[in-house]
Amino acid sequence: MISGDGTRFLAYRAEPATPNGRSVVILPDIRGLHPYYRDLAVRFAEAGFKVIAIDYFGRTAGTDDDRGETFDWQPKIAQVTSEQVRADVLAAAAELPGPVFTVGFCFGGSYSWWLGANGNGLAGAIGFYGAVRRIDTIPETPGAPLLLLRGGADTASTEEEFDTFTAALDRAGTEHETHIYENAPHSFFDRSYAEWAEACADSWRQIMAFTERHSA
Repeated sequence: MISGDGTRFLAYRAEPATPNGRSVVILPDIRGLHPYYRDLAVRFAEAGFKVIAIDYFGRTAGTDDDRGETFDWQPKIAQVTSEQVRADVLAAAAELPGPVFTVGFCFGGSYSWWLGANGNGLAGAIGFYGAVRRIDTIPETPGAPLLLLRGGADTASTEEEFDTFTAALDRAGTEHETHIYENAPHSFFDRSYAEWAEACADSWRQIMAFTERHSA
């Protein structure tokens, strides 16, 4: 896929057999387009979504298809900028019919919320356990609705940081809702699914309801 700045980046597309009229751009965690996120794209497609899962490393690792366990993402993730993420997400969104939602995890969760808070033509933005310190700007005008899915035992952000973030959303008039899963750790939806199946199942229900509600 080609980003707005001309960078070629890795992406994975999944098409539904029976479309539900909604589309999703998946923003992975710090590992980029790990195989987990390809599988997740297929799961969204099975639920009726048109899906593109993106990678972050087109500018630092090219389009090598290997983002598995041996991929060395650590020296590269710090080089990824907000505007690069925006350009790549908007390029993916432009390939999908609306309404388009973002769904992000960890690093991608922060950027999903940031993109939604800034509008960017999204119908809504969903994030799992993002670190809100990554979100440097909240406009004073309403953005897209946000869904914040958090683990109660996650330490990526403090309650004070979340309070500051949601207060800024309130001042802007940006609709948002939060679901906190008691005692669930960071990455409960992807790396700890087996131990947190009930929280994961409820998170999935929240995503389905949120995207349906905001797709009109």
